[in-house]
Order: sequence, then C-alpha cells, then structure tokens
Amino acid sequence: MRRVLGAVTAAAFLGCAASREAAQPTPPPPAPEPAKVEASAQAPKLQVPVEYYKLDNGLKVVLSRDTTAPKAMVGVYYNIGFRIEPRNRTGFAHLFEHMMFQGSTNLGKMELARLIQKNGGTFNGSTRFDFTNYFEIVPSNTLETMLWAEADRMRGLEVTPENLKNQQGVVANEVKVNVLNRPYGGFPWLDMPQVANTNWYNAHNFYGDLKDLEAATLEDVRAFFKTYYAPSNAALVVVGDFEPEQVKGWVQQYFGALPKAPVPQLPDISEPRQEKEKRHDKKDARVTRPAFAAGYHMPPVGTPEFYAMALIDEILLQGSDSALYQQLVQKKGITGELSGGVNELGNQWNYNGPMQWTVYMYHDTVISPETIAGEIDGVVAKLVEKPVDAATLARARVKARSRLYEHVESILGFGRADLLASSALFFDDPERLNRLEDELMKVTPEVIQRTAREYLRPTNRTVLTVSASPQTLQAD
Repeated sequence: MRRVLGAVTAAAFLGCAASREAAQPTPPPPAPEPAKVEASAQAPKLQVPVEYYKLDNGLKVVLSRDTTAPKAMVGVYYNIGFRIEPRNRTGFAHLFEHMMFQGSTNLGKMELARLIQKNGGTFNGSTRFDFTNYFEIVPSNTLETMLWAEADRMRGLEVTPENLKNQQGVVANEVKVNVLNRPYGGFPWLDMPQVANTNWYNAHNFYGDLKDLEAATLEDVRAFFKTYYAPSNAALVVVGDFEPEQVKGWVQQYFGALPKAPVPQLPDISEPRQEKEKRHDKKDARVTRPAFAAGYHMPPVGTPEFYAMALIDEILLQGSDSALYQQLVQKKGITGELSGGVNELGNQWNYNGPMQWTVYMYHDTVISPETIAGEIDGVVAKLVEKPVDAATLARARVKARSRLYEHVESILGFGRADLLASSALFFDDPERLNRLEDELMKVTPEVIQRTAREYLRPTNRTVLTVSASPQTLQAD
C-alpha cells in the first residue's frame, strides 16, 4: 500500500532535512521582494498535453505525450479506495490490490511482473483513500505489450483458494511489520482519520483488522472484482513517448472488447461540521518519546477555501521559513522537526472527500500537549486577526506552485499520470491539472483569513498524542 508513497515520502523528508542542515552555518537569505516574486508568477503556466475520451464500455482514457525520453508510463486507476470497502471487511481494498498480482486470464502468477522487468521496466500498485492504482514505466517500444497486459487483468483474475490464503498472510504480516510491531506504527496517517472522523467509511481501520482479513472469502474477492474493477469504474492514462493515433488503436483493440458493467453506487462519505475539539491518546509500549499531531478538517475539494489551504500549508508548515517552524522549532525548541500537510497518503490534488490538514512532531516528555496546542493557536491567531501581507502571500504562491510542479514531474511520468488519472476518475476532467496553478494565484489575503478563521479553529481540531505505556515507564 505504501510502497510508492514510502519512497516518495522518504525522499521528500531527506531532501528537507538536508536543506535545513545546510542552512545552519549561515542565516538564510532574506525573502525576495514582492515585486520580484510577482514578476516570476507571470511566467508561462503549467500546461501538459491532454487528450481525453471514453470507450463505449465507459473506460476513461487520458493520453499525455512527452517525447523528452523514450519512456512510457501506463497507469490504471480504479475508483475504489480504502474508505468505501465493505463493512466487516476492513483492509479488503488493500488485500485486493495484492490479489491483482496473482495472475490474470492469460498471465500466470507474477508473470506480469516478470514481463515488465524483462522488458527493462518497473511497476507498482497502491491503495489510497479514494482509488487503487497499478502502473508500469517501460521503454516506449514495449507500450503495446503493457496495454495488452493491463487489459488482460481487467478482463479477469486468477482467483484461487491458494492465492487468497497466501495473500491474506502477506497482508497480515505487512500490518504487523508496519503498524502492530513498529514504534509509533500508524501515527498519524492511519490513526488520525479514525479519531478525527465520525462517518464509518472515513473512520474505520483502513489497513484492516486481522480477523477481518482472515475472514475474507473467494466469494468476497469475486464480487469485489465484478463490482469495482469494471471499465466503467476505471481510468487508463498513458504518459510518454508514443504516437497518439497508434495508442488509440491499441486501447480500442485491447480494452474496447471488455464488457460494459454498471457504475457502482458509492456511499455517502460526508462528515458533519465539527463543533468541539477531540482528543485521543494512544499508548505505545515501544516508545519513550511522546508524539503530537493536530488534524483539522479541510474545506470541500474545489472551493476557494480548498485552494487557500494550499497556501496556508506553505505559510504555516512547509519549510524552515514557515511560521510554525519558526515558533515551535527555532524560537521555543519544542521539537527539532515538523511534518504534515494535506493527505498523508498522497497530496492535496489526488483525493476526493473529507480530509485533514495535519501537523505532527515528536517531542520531549517535559512538553505537554496543551503547551503545543497553545503555541499552534498563537501562530494561527495571526492569520485570523488580519490579512497576510503582500510578501507572505507572494512567497506562499511560489512555494505552492513549486510543490505542484514537483508532484507533476516526479518519478518518470508517474506524478503527471497520477494527477491526470485522479482528475479523470473523480471529476471527469483531467484538464483540471492545467488550471490548478491559476486557482492558486486567485487566492487573496481575505480568502486566507476567512479560511483560517473557519477551518483552523480549535473546535475543528483533533489532537492525537502517542505516549509511553506504564510498562515502558517502569522499565526506564
């Protein structure tokens, strides 16, 4: 589930840490003058080629040509994520992701993996809040083979009792390694949604209870595949060096013959307005140092406040020039590092539903959660009391735009494909990617102020702490 995410997140954290270490010997340069930053904002905007159409069976197809390298990336995104998996089958979406590598109509177990690797490519899959994806990055001369292979596993899976039992064991071990037997396991990415949300679909254990994973049956797997892995519930994206008309022919040849199926009805995943702060403490016998996270419910996707939160994230949290870093790390010494942002399993642009903006840290035992929450409130109050000045707004816009470009350019076309596919899947609008930069530029100081007032109020916050268990303290 977090194989791709883990690599991306680790790289981002390492890069962030390196820049901060390098900045210690000498003070950082002053922020650029507002006029200079605004001038750079007039540069050509992000525009990636997008060709979008649908097959008769409902499959959404996005093509984005890029001939800078002889590579091609094929991604298939299914509109089934953690939150809408069946009740009493927690972790099933993730378990099913594993089943998709166990063989298909014409490819035996792990033959797809060997096919990709023998052709010099790489591949992966992941399960997120709102989608499950599979992708290959290959030399462009093998693109047709990859399209055939993805169509083959959309056509049918090799579901056997042996494959299911084997993958139940694999997933159960993954849960033990990544959560149950790991210090701070699941903090905050798995824990925060469970305590911040009230709707079961947003608040259940996405990784899965072991008893639910063990209870999954062959009938569950077959029904899940039939319901959610149909062309009408998927988006196919191809990015890279290809001839569009040739690719359209291959897509029609391999995917066009797949039968049409009803689009599954999705459950209501909305959350009520939070009116009172929530607090939850998680005891962990493996830790000696407390952890603190504050999660605030985000504005609805696509609203002016949603885009304002992208700038607020930059103003408050991202980078050593951010207000929370300056207050909690540089001035108060409460922690040595701050982390967080929007969507711990992706980014601000590839989800569709309730979400939290989260800030988290590890700190000494002499620091109380109340002290940290008070310091955060003090920093947020400055955003609420008056509109941000021109220099702060200009710097936030540059940082947010830079982060968007970082997402688009990541991992040999995967980032671009990810944003195109998720926009097609959720909004029937992959061109949305080319408008995100304009939306960020529309955010005004007044929108930032009213967004902070409504969405960063303490009563919209969930405080999640991790503390040592009594057994740990006695051992010390």
